[in-house]
Amino acid sequence: MSRHNLTDWEWKSIRVFLPAERSGSVGRPWVSHRKVIDGILWVLCSGGRWKDVPAEFGNHKTIYNRFYRWTQEGMWKRIVNRLLHRLDALGKVDRSLWCVDSSVIRAHRVASGARRGKLSNEENARKNALGRSKGGYSTKIHIATDAKGLPLGVTATPGQCGETPELGNLFSSVPLKMHHKRKRPKAIAGDKAYSAKSTRNALNIKGIKAVIPKRENEKRNKRFAKKLYKKRNIVERVIGWLKESRRIATRYDKKIDCYLAMIHIAMIRMLLKRY
Repeated sequence: MSRHNLTDWEWKSIRVFLPAERSGSVGRPWVSHRKVIDGILWVLCSGGRWKDVPAEFGNHKTIYNRFYRWTQEGMWKRIVNRLLHRLDALGKVDRSLWCVDSSVIRAHRVASGARRGKLSNEENARKNALGRSKGGYSTKIHIATDAKGLPLGVTATPGQCGETPELGNLFSSVPLKMHHKRKRPKAIAGDKAYSAKSTRNALNIKGIKAVIPKRENEKRNKRFAKKLYKKRNIVERVIGWLKESRRIATRYDKKIDCYLAMIHIAMIRMLLKRY
């Protein structure tokens, strides 16, 4: 038995979101959803290849096919959204401060080579969030959390892309309702990579305080909220916790949907701990 397996409580919490299981009375013996997810968790945490999944979890093709099908159906993202809505209803989402940050993930050589169809190599790499930065061939993940380390949203871009242009997409990935001012965070904390006049203006229009230090070539703000900014390290810790899963720390997946699915699965386990 793997130490990464779902606990009984975790399984009871997420099985309502999964498709109905077949009886297995006809055709090939049916592998239960729980055993399949345990196999997926083994891949996520160990970073091993799908072919190396231990036989106790079933055939590796069955595990991968079900993971890929659920990924294409958007199931992992739906589970994250529903768990966040439940936590929000329980009042466990902190809206006093949200923190944003990004991290460059080195892509393994096997991450390249996805079928590009009619796309050029450059367009295909951009579609699958792969690019070349100072860190080499890589993907950049963008994370948003609340002040208590609750993961709220995630997006991915090629490694050379900046943080500021992706900020709008990052907030769009957060499933919580923010149409009303009281539903929005009171402040957003980010490092100097997010320092831009357009970013501050956009946040001010929505009534959100920008806790973002200015660059060296910008005029300093004497009213900068240093106490709030010191709490921003929580998002860095969340990224560190996510990277403890080796399948996230290094990108092996050719398609960005599969890589983001692995991040969503890790987020599900983090969200379940808050119940």
